[in-house]
Amino acid sequence: MNAKSAISKEIFAPHDERMLGAVQVKRRTKKKIPFLATGGQGEYLTYICLSVTNKKPAQASITKVKQFEGSTSFVRRTQWMLEQLRQVNGIDPNRDSPEFDLIFENAFDQWVANTASEKCTFFQVLHHTCQRYLTDRKPEFINCQSKITGGNSILHSAADSVTSAVQKASQALNERGERLGRAEEKTEELKNSAQQFAETAHKV
Repeated sequence: MNAKSAISKEIFAPHDERMLGAVQVKRRTKKKIPFLATGGQGEYLTYICLSVTNKKPAQASITKVKQFEGSTSFVRRTQWMLEQLRQVNGIDPNRDSPEFDLIFENAFDQWVANTASEKCTFFQVLHHTCQRYLTDRKPEFINCQSKITGGNSILHSAADSVTSAVQKASQALNERGERLGRAEEKTEELKNSAQQFAETAHKV
């Protein structure tokens, strides 16, 4: 089982939550640790995870999860509701970059993802989740490549073009139907008038 599947099973499933995405990260800038704070818990891996509750109304959240060296288990650290996310900064819109910033109401973190593609996938899921679960104030996505925020709109435009094609085809069929209807009416009229003419001629 890979780390993300293990996090989903160990951290989120017991709380009736579904993990939508995760990205392994390191801090871009080291946090200043007080001189006296020695004897920490050693090296660790950090994951930023996006999850949603299974209960309705569904609530999405972003959780920082850590795995300490020598341990196979994961520890849930800070958690923010998705509503608290104010800005997602992709750092460089012109290239695949693993760096990004997340700005919350009361926190600001600068991260480097394991790979640029892992960050990109996480951003796409995050953007889609914001569109789906946040109705009022959605976070600002800045300095992001168009493929990150454009996935949804590409789907929408594809759907729109299919819808308009169906509408056009339907309209054409209706018009054709109307034309056929009118042609049938004319044929019927001609038939009637021909019948009347024949009857009149017969009488004469």
